[in-house]
Amino acid sequence: MVSSRKNRQLFIDGEALSTLALVQEGLISPVTKLMNQAKALEVNETQMYKGVPYPFAFILAPSGKRNEASLRAVEKGEILELVNEGKVVGTLTVDETYEIDPEQRLKCIYGTADPSHPGVQNTMKRLGKVAVNGDYHVEYPLIHSHLTRVKETIKEQNAKNVSALMLAANPLNRAHERMIRHTLEQSDVVVLFLLKPFHNKGLRFDIRYDAIISFIENFLPANKVLVVPMENSYIFEGYNELILDALVAKNCGCNRLVIGKNHKALGLFYDENRLNSVFDSSKDIDIKITTIEPYVYCNKCRTLVSNRTCPHGQHHHVHYHSPSIMQLLEAGMMPPSILVRREVSANILSTLFPDRFKHLQELYDSLMPNDGLMEEHSEEDFYVKLMGLYQTNSLT
Repeated sequence: MVSSRKNRQLFIDGEALSTLALVQEGLISPVTKLMNQAKALEVNETQMYKGVPYPFAFILAPSGKRNEASLRAVEKGEILELVNEGKVVGTLTVDETYEIDPEQRLKCIYGTADPSHPGVQNTMKRLGKVAVNGDYHVEYPLIHSHLTRVKETIKEQNAKNVSALMLAANPLNRAHERMIRHTLEQSDVVVLFLLKPFHNKGLRFDIRYDAIISFIENFLPANKVLVVPMENSYIFEGYNELILDALVAKNCGCNRLVIGKNHKALGLFYDENRLNSVFDSSKDIDIKITTIEPYVYCNKCRTLVSNRTCPHGQHHHVHYHSPSIMQLLEAGMMPPSILVRREVSANILSTLFPDRFKHLQELYDSLMPNDGLMEEHSEEDFYVKLMGLYQTNSLT
C-alpha cells in the first residue's frame, strides 16, 4: 500500500495490527469495530457487548509522542494512515478521539496495574493516553487465508462436531498428543490454534509448528486436524483469556472448545459478592466448553493416565511439565520418549544445535546398526536412531 503523503499517520505495532485484523475478519464477533468513548465505558463496566460476554473495551490508543500529537490534532472525517514497521498497512476514518486512563485499562485486562506483572510491563510500553475510533481497513492476509481454509475443510468434511484446542506446545509432548487424540475421538474435525505470542519464551514458533505438523501428518488421520497460527496479542492475556478463546473458536466455525483442567484461566473469582468461574462468564457464548483431566505417566500402569483413572499415588507419576522438559532440550539432552516423541526431540535438537557433531557420518556408522550400504544421514536421523539405542533394554 503506497502512502499518499497527504494524510496524517498513526504508527502501530504488530500486536495492534494483528488485533485489528482479527476483529476485521469477524473472529471476535459481535465486536466488529473500534468502540467510541460511551460504548467503551459501558463495556468496561458491564463486561458485555450486544448481549455477549466481552471483558473490556476494544480500543486503539497507541503510545508515542507523534501518535498523541496526531490524535489531538485530527478532526472528524479525516483519514489516518496506519503504519507498521515503516509500511502503510491500512487506513482509519476518524469518528471520535478521547482520553483514556492507561492504568484503568491495564486493570481491565489483567486485573492489576502492578508494573512487576509481565503482561502489564509489555502493555504499559505500548499504551497511549488518547484513543481513536472509526471505520478502518488493514491489510493482513494471513488471518483471512487461515479462516478460509478452516471453513472450506469443515464444508468438505461435512463436519457436524468441530472442536477447538488452544495449545502452546512448547514443546509438543506426549500429554499434548493424548489430548489431541482424545478430542479427535469425539469430533469430525479439530482446529488446533497454535499460540504465537509476540513476547515469546521458549521455542521459536516455526519449530513448534513443524513439530505439530509432523505429528499430524505421520500419526493422525488426514484432513481431520487443522493447525491455525494464533497470534496471541495482549487482548488474550489476563484472566479473561478463555472468553476470547471461546469467541474466536465459535467464529471460526467450531461448536466446542476443549481445555485442560490445569488451564491457568480456570480459577474461581468473586464478582458482585458471589463465586464465579469462566463458565459463568461464557454461558452466553454459543459454544460448548469442556475440560480434560491433565495426563501423567504412571510407572505402575506403564502408560499415560489421568488422576481419575489411576489408582496409584503421586509418587508413581511422571508429570508433563513443559518448562522442565525445555530445560533438557536447551541443555542438548533428549527427553525420554515417555515425555516427548523421539521424532519431535530430534527435530528440535537438530534445529537448536546445528552442526553439533564434527564427523556426523563417521559417528553414525560407528554406533548405529546398518545393512552395509553407504548412506548420508542428517543430525535429525542421528538423534532418532540414538533414542532407539537408549531404549534397548536387554542390558538395562
